[in-house]
Amino acid sequence: MGNKMKVHYLIMLAVFLAIGCKDKTKKMEDMSTTKDAKEINAIGTYVTEGYSNRNEGFDWVSVSVTEYKDDQLNISIRSRADIKKPTCTFDARVKKMTHPIYETVINGQTIQFEFTNSQLRISTKDEEDELLYFYCNGGGSIGGIYAKINEALDQNQIDKTKFSKTLHLQGVGFNISSINQNDKNTLSIFTFGLKEREYNETLPIEGEEVIDAEVGDLNSDGSPELYIYTRSVGSGSYGHVYAFSVNNKKSMSQVYFQPIAENSEVNQGYMGHDHFSLVENYLGHRFPIYEKGDSNANPTGGTRQIMYKLVEGEAMRKLEIHKISEY
Repeated sequence: MGNKMKVHYLIMLAVFLAIGCKDKTKKMEDMSTTKDAKEINAIGTYVTEGYSNRNEGFDWVSVSVTEYKDDQLNISIRSRADIKKPTCTFDARVKKMTHPIYETVINGQTIQFEFTNSQLRISTKDEEDELLYFYCNGGGSIGGIYAKINEALDQNQIDKTKFSKTLHLQGVGFNISSINQNDKNTLSIFTFGLKEREYNETLPIEGEEVIDAEVGDLNSDGSPELYIYTRSVGSGSYGHVYAFSVNNKKSMSQVYFQPIAENSEVNQGYMGHDHFSLVENYLGHRFPIYEKGDSNANPTGGTRQIMYKLVEGEAMRKLEIHKISEY
């Protein structure tokens, strides 16, 4: 009886040791996975397989990934454009979900960006979604595997489009793009879905670059507006808004926005570094406040936030200050 108890005890001890060892191994694997995830650096440039054979005429697509803020990244997809029209063009801001996966939602469809230290995989969350084909010509797709490279892209072949985005609201579509030609940036806008006259204009924005664009209906009239955000090139990064309002879904007109630098009501301590976004029925605008003697990199006066509303003006609609707050 004593021997049986001893055998039973040894068996139980072996089981507990095995479970403990397995649990310890799992914890070590989890720690290793967490460590690996933390070490992944998504920032950089990624290319398709054809890039290594570009001098032989192969087509290729690149993805530029830059840091934004608050666990967000800027994604810019461009393709070869020196021997034919560019194949793929896409710009988006993506948000970290579960590291190393980032997502953006466009027209109700989710695009996922999954990073390793050497690759990027782009796919839709729902495999049946076909959104990734929308941004390429000739049946191509921005989906797939891209390899990370350490050198600069071939500037003689890359598409010179600096920004590209397509937006929709209330049955009206907007295509926004910015191209660098002869070292000068231009802003091109065309609409689709207006009843009488489509808008198709190209504006010079020398010394500025497009950062983002949004659509909204701030005056709740059933017709959308387009808001395009730019910043100055170089130190300071002074922001500006190009705004447009659709007129009863028939045509589109520009909206007046007074630059902060020209508005004495709110420009005290202003030195750029603007951030714009639509917040419910207002255009939100915030920037750091600089005290006398502050360096460009170290403002000490807090943050000023301005909320604009869209109102009727004498000659055109305009963005008018609704509320100013500081914190």
